[in-house]
This record gives sequence, C-alpha cells and structure tokens, in this order.
Amino acid sequence: MGASQSTEPAVSAEQREAESVAASTGTLPLLHKAFSNLSNPQTNAVPFENLPQCFGFAREDRTYSGNSVPASFPVLLDHLGSSIVDQFFVPGKGGIDWLQFVNGFNKCCARVSASVSLNMLFRVFAAMALKANVPLHLVFESEDDECKINGHLLPSDVLLLLYVCWVMSWDCRNLGNSERKGNVRLPDLSHLVLSAITSCSKVEGGFNVWDCDVSSLGVELPAGKFVTWVMSTVPCLPDCLRQYFHARIQMAGDQLEYLNSSTGDISSAAACDYILTQGRAWAISITQKSTVNDEISRVFLCSGSGMDKNLLYRSSTHGRGLNRFWSHVEGYKGPLLILIAASSGNAREGSSTDRKWVIGALTSQGLENKDTFYGASGCLYSISPVFHAFPPSGKEKNFVYSHLHPTGRVYQAHPKPVGVAFGGTPGNERIFIEEDFSKVTIRHHAIDKTYRSGSLFPDQGFLAVEAVISEVEVWGLGGEVAKKVQSSYKRREELFNEQRRKVDLKTFANWEDSPEKMMMDMMSNPNAVQREDR
Repeated sequence: MGASQSTEPAVSAEQREAESVAASTGTLPLLHKAFSNLSNPQTNAVPFENLPQCFGFAREDRTYSGNSVPASFPVLLDHLGSSIVDQFFVPGKGGIDWLQFVNGFNKCCARVSASVSLNMLFRVFAAMALKANVPLHLVFESEDDECKINGHLLPSDVLLLLYVCWVMSWDCRNLGNSERKGNVRLPDLSHLVLSAITSCSKVEGGFNVWDCDVSSLGVELPAGKFVTWVMSTVPCLPDCLRQYFHARIQMAGDQLEYLNSSTGDISSAAACDYILTQGRAWAISITQKSTVNDEISRVFLCSGSGMDKNLLYRSSTHGRGLNRFWSHVEGYKGPLLILIAASSGNAREGSSTDRKWVIGALTSQGLENKDTFYGASGCLYSISPVFHAFPPSGKEKNFVYSHLHPTGRVYQAHPKPVGVAFGGTPGNERIFIEEDFSKVTIRHHAIDKTYRSGSLFPDQGFLAVEAVISEVEVWGLGGEVAKKVQSSYKRREELFNEQRRKVDLKTFANWEDSPEKMMMDMMSNPNAVQREDR
C-alpha cells in the first residue's frame, strides 16, 4: 500500500505566525468570513479597488451640521477608506491574498504599544489630508511605526482629527443600523481642542477660553507635545482607528451594507439640554480603558439606545437637595457619573462677571451614607470650557464622601459635614456639594492626595471658590444589572415602609383588660376594691 498524499496546500511558517497572531485576538474565524465575502473566487484574492469601499465613510446624499463644521471635513472623509488601505495593505499582482489580508489586520488590530497605535493614526490622518489637499505640517522621520513625529498642528487640524476619530467611534457602535437618515450632526468638541491648546502651548497675551473660536486660532501646537497630551489626557483616542477597522471587517464578514449605500443620521445629544452632551460623553469615554467607558459609548453613541434610562437624578427635574438626590441614587450598586454645572465670579480680573463651567466625578461604585471617605477608585473631570482628567494619584483613597443627617438626631460634639464630596479630607474637601445643592466649594489641589493635581476650571487660584450650582446630574453606568438591583431595592423599601404604616388592631387586647383602663379606674376612684381574677 502506498502512502496517501495530502491535497492540502502547504502552509508557510509566515502564514502560520500571522494566523496565530490573529487567533490571539479572537477574530480569525471572522477574517475567514470577511475574506471569503470580499475575495474573487477565480483569483482567491481581494481586488485592491474593493477595499476602499469596505473601509470608507462615503458622504453621498449626506449633509453635515454642527458648531463650526470645517469646510474641508466632508472632503477629508471621502479619503478615509483609501488612506486606511494604503497604510495597512500591500497589494500583490492579483490583489490582496489571504496572507496580506491577515497581515493588514494584524498591523492595525494586534496588540501593540500605545505610541505605535498613535503613530498609525497620525499616518492615516496625514494621508487623508494629503489626498484632500488640506495643509498639514507633520513630518515623520522614517517609515518605522515607532519613529518620531516632528512639525506642528494648528487648532483647526486638531479639530479635524478629533472629528474623524469621533466618526469612527460612532460608526463601530452602529453596525447594521437600518434607521439611518442622511444628516451627520457633529457634536461640540471645542473643550478637547482647548485642552490641547492650553497643555501644548502658551498663547501670547492669552485668550478667553469662555468665548473663542478654536478653529480660527493660529497658535502652533508642537507635534511632540501634542503626542504627550494625547497619551496623558485621552490615551484611548488611537483605539478609534482600531475599533473602526475591526467593525468594518465585521461588516464584511456579516455582509452588512456599507455606509455609502445606507446613509446614517449621527444624532447628537447636544440637541437636548443635558449637561452630559454627546461630545462631553465621548471625551470622558476616551480617557481610560474600562467597562464604564464602554457603557458611556454604548449609551451616547448608539442610535436608539435610550439614554434617559441611565439618568438617575437631575436637580431641575427631581428637585434640589440631598434628600431628593438620595432618593434617586440609593440602592444603585454600579459606577456613577456625577456632573455639576456652576458659575463663579472672575476673580483674576476682580469683576463680578459670572463664568459658567462644568466639572464631574466618576465613581467605581454606588454611593453609601457614611461619615467618612470611601471608594476603591474614581476620576475627577474638568469638562467645560476646558477638558482635563484627574485620575487617582495612588497616595490616598478619599475618593467619595456622602453623608446625610443622622436619623436619630443624636447630639454630636463635632458633627461631620452633611453633603457630597470628592477628594481631600473631611472639612477640607477638594469638591464639596452643600446639603441644599445650592452651592459647591472647590479647593486647590494641594489639599488633595487622592486625585492628580490640576485646576478644575480656568483661573481657579489658590483660595477656595464658592460657586452657585445651576444643575446637577447623576448618570448610572452599571448597565441593566445595576438598574434591576436598584429597582428591587426600592420595591423592598416601599414594602417595608408600607408595613410600618399599617397597624393591626387585632394584636391589641380588649380595652376592659388593658393596663391603661386599670390605671384610669384607679385614678378616678383610688379606694375602690379591685377584684382580682384567679
């Protein structure tokens, strides 16, 4: 008997290694499906001209609206697909074969350092700008993905880059959404641009962050400093490209329609009057990798996700004060995002002009009624007009403080503060919301060793600032499980309170045999002989 010969083609070591890397991400079966759907059966390769359609974000039958949408932005998006293909795929004679297809996916989506991911994002953006004839002053020292980036960016360039990343984030959260229309409504991202400007450069003579058009500022942001700002403030920004690439591969694998044939309505939460607009929510979601930020993206970027379900408390709707606040957040056993919109005087100029700003605090757990600080993790945010994130410093764990009045009204020689606070120490908190929710006190970061240092609003100064609160919002980020747990908790509390209000008269004895009647009879006639039953 002769030895049986295998008809399967030999697999090279390079292909086995590439498939092993793709398998480590859990997407190898998806790549097989996508390649099968995109490739030409005769050549067993993907035609190179088909890939830009797969990765593109075409603007046919679309309009763009928003605050100061750059005129070059629609043209820039036309070249997103082709720029991604040029960056990650190397075509062969007959197109993209299986090995080149897998290598292109690994180059973008495999595990790499954050600096390499950011470098790839800049290269795609630079290619888009070159094809759209948008001037961009970035210089790459070599073709290496870890090379140094020289040159500078203008605020208008930063805005374009952020808009491109936001579009990619939205796209990968709305795969196969059939309820799309033709308008792309971009959110306000000026708070992120101002953050980059204030962190990367010094504007001569200064400028008013409360009233300025970021796209018209001519200040140059050095590329090196901008990279540092991204890595420290919004380190998840490069993930937008990786997630977009992966989502488009999934669309090809599932044979979903591309955006150029099914246009979409990118609706912005800025249309409502919530403090947490879509642009602010997206900024928070790219500050750190966690399930909390995934929940933020799911709620605010997915069309028809019902964001109102995640709103636990709003002072203008549910009433002001700690008791009203507590009645809506009690029993919620998941992460919370607490936002405060307030206004304070312009202390630097010595005027009485009010400056409006927004700050926030992200907790890793629900609130508890305690007279001490507690919590395992958290993050403070300066959200508007300039965005900054203040993650834990690792020195102390005074993350959150929430204390109500004692129910027993017991005398206390040194009563603990009643209110909600973040950072600092009891009586010297970094952020303290008063009991009636009328004012918030902001102190300098020097008194706080829990969160990283930095000003919570522009021109904060060293002295404590007492600001007038205009709105407070609390968003639950624990998903459906945390909401069900809170609903169950409230039902138990309502049942317990109902039972306490009810009085069962059958438990009381007859009036003739009660001690009260005996005492009253004795008082009315003390000399009367009382008959004792034996």
